[in-house]
Amino acid sequence: MSLTITSAKNIAKVLTEALPYIQKFTGRTVVVKYGGSAMVDEALKQSFARDIVLMKLVGINPIVIHGGGPQIGTVLEKLNIESNFVDGLRVTDSQTMDVVEMVLGGLVNKEIVNLLNKNQGKAVGITGKDGNLIRAKKLKLRRRDAKLTDEIIDIGHVGEVMSINTEVLEVMKGSDFIPVIAPIGTDESGASYNINADSVAGEIAKVLVAEKLILLTNVEGVKNQKGEVLTGLSPKQVAKLIADKTLQGGMLPKVQCALEALKGGVNSAHIIDGRVEHAVLLEIFTDEGVGTLITQNGSAQKPVKKNSTAKKEVKIPNSHETGG
Repeated sequence: MSLTITSAKNIAKVLTEALPYIQKFTGRTVVVKYGGSAMVDEALKQSFARDIVLMKLVGINPIVIHGGGPQIGTVLEKLNIESNFVDGLRVTDSQTMDVVEMVLGGLVNKEIVNLLNKNQGKAVGITGKDGNLIRAKKLKLRRRDAKLTDEIIDIGHVGEVMSINTEVLEVMKGSDFIPVIAPIGTDESGASYNINADSVAGEIAKVLVAEKLILLTNVEGVKNQKGEVLTGLSPKQVAKLIADKTLQGGMLPKVQCALEALKGGVNSAHIIDGRVEHAVLLEIFTDEGVGTLITQNGSAQKPVKKNSTAKKEVKIPNSHETGG
């Protein structure tokens, strides 16, 4: 069956539009935080895997960091272990941490590895404990009480990144392997910590001076007060959105992660809609993309009106996601 002239022209347009981006990013590192709907819907999982494998085949070095908060919650429920949260962070005692390691480092990580390998990739799954990749420290959660005194709340084995040992990643960079990383780190005594996956992705992007940091989300991107997607932003523009309370809630830490990556030398940060099939390829290899691009100079692109394009909506259960 031959292509129609219209279909042929559309395919040719996509390929020719992608060519300069492939040429520009060959040999560069792109760090992708994988989470949300893209980890739940089967079609989205397949399209994500193909995107990552194709990136590797054309000479880009993708590094995948994944979350897994909902999956952790599901297993804890099956084991009759109660989940408690403080300011959106899962309180993680030793028993819960064992489950976190089992789910993130085993179940979720190996599912992603298998998904990439089934699509002709060569993925290798690791946690931050392997090769001392992620050195962590206990996260100190501070809360101000009624007397305006700072109180430190112990939420267990929840950590933050102290340092990244890039040796393992550098070895894979020069090979055909695609690293898939679960956000678990250890401190100097060997204690394990669950770390927010966005934070891990941002820190890895910084130390590798990656070309791009891509954060997959369940929204269309950063929006203004009218609900329009802002396709291009600079740090100064982001600061204004934070100051006037346009940016708040779950999007705020993602944007702050993106800004920290830019400060650390990453060329661009992308907050994209993971509910769109092939969102990663569309963001990297097309002129328009499917989310918000944050660079030092911002962008002259105009906002996209809310619901102006058809996107695949996937409902997933609401869940606090420390791992993601």
